[in-house]
Amino acid sequence: MTEERRKEIEDVVRLAALDIDPESLPTLTAQIDRILAYVSQLDAVVDRSGSDEKPSGGRTTLRSDEVVPSRLLHPVMVNAPAFREGLFVVPKLGALERE
Repeated sequence: MTEERRKEIEDVVRLAALDIDPESLPTLTAQIDRILAYVSQLDAVVDRSGSDEKPSGGRTTLRSDEVVPSRLLHPVMVNAPAFREGLFVVPKLGALERE
């Protein structure tokens, strides 16, 4: 392993906050190299010429916005300890109050 490659792997380990002992760096480097080689094979297969398009190549069709009734079994206010003017009423949290 070259010194430059070792430094690169050590930077990745540091950024990922991994606890790796120095003796396992060659193994980790080999594993990362295999992963990168596999990803580069995938890049060779995937056509990225229209990268801003959807995978299907077409446009995404959006549904129209419609107001529909709620599908709840019970009205929301049934489960509320207190409900006033369309809002849940909850007690203040003592830890958040200013003295």
